[in-house]
Amino acid sequence: MAIPDFQSLILPLLQFCTDGNEHTNREALEALAGKFGLSEEEQKQLLPSGQQRTFDNRLAWARAHMKMAGLIINTRRGVFRITHRGQEVLKTPPSEINLKFLRQFPEYIEARDKYKKNRKPSDTDAPDEKESQTPAEQLEEAYQIIRDNLASDLLAQLKSSSPIFFEKVVVEVLVKMGYGGSRKDAGQAIGHSGDEGVDGIIKEDRLGLDIIYIQAKRWENNVSRPEIQKFAGALQGKRARKGIFITTSEFSQGAQEYVSNIDSKIILIDGEQLAQMMIDHDVGVSTDAVYKLKRLDSDYFTDD
Repeated sequence: MAIPDFQSLILPLLQFCTDGNEHTNREALEALAGKFGLSEEEQKQLLPSGQQRTFDNRLAWARAHMKMAGLIINTRRGVFRITHRGQEVLKTPPSEINLKFLRQFPEYIEARDKYKKNRKPSDTDAPDEKESQTPAEQLEEAYQIIRDNLASDLLAQLKSSSPIFFEKVVVEVLVKMGYGGSRKDAGQAIGHSGDEGVDGIIKEDRLGLDIIYIQAKRWENNVSRPEIQKFAGALQGKRARKGIFITTSEFSQGAQEYVSNIDSKIILIDGEQLAQMMIDHDVGVSTDAVYKLKRLDSDYFTDD
């Protein structure tokens, strides 16, 4: 079962605390996970950033909207209970409590307007397409769109660059990932095109305890199995165990299956992966803006 969006959690959460007792956030989390039949794996699913569990995040935002509408109230840290208004709502429970339903409460509209000062009048009549997502999910989705567009631009630049510049990029990325020792060492190691199927070598670590052989291809067409076989043969000829094949294009399924069935360890890095690595390690990109997301430090408010 898919994890429900945060609006779908509002009514079940209100029904969960209809007894009027105090409940912890953890109790609510476990109860609603059981109600929706979420597996352990689904409960552990993370947001794209990997910083928070998706279900936890959605339930937290359901609570936040309910508090803005005065349906529940926090009694102390991590503990809440239903309010008189919440009880009144449940006397004639609607089939669903969504954001449109919550807009009947003036306190909710006032709280929401703080976040939507530029909202159009029509927006008060129905939730927009994004309102099934939590703010964190909206932010991460926007970030991913920006990142994907940047990766596409980087890949286009790589494909139009010269072979020498492409080799420079490969060196820069590998060095920033911790390979090759210094940039000078790496630059001397790579760039020997035509050396029996190997473009260059690079140290696996700064001490040079092992050597990795590199093949870098600035191609448009997919790299097929014969090209990888040729590279694997070159590694065997040098009694090498490890290799990296980097391209601006993609690898065929046959090429990927081949590397998974041979003794030599060959890592395939396609154009999309290379662009993502460039972003992660600040190669060919610059920081445009930095936003810090802050949360309440509950420990700060705890008496010693």
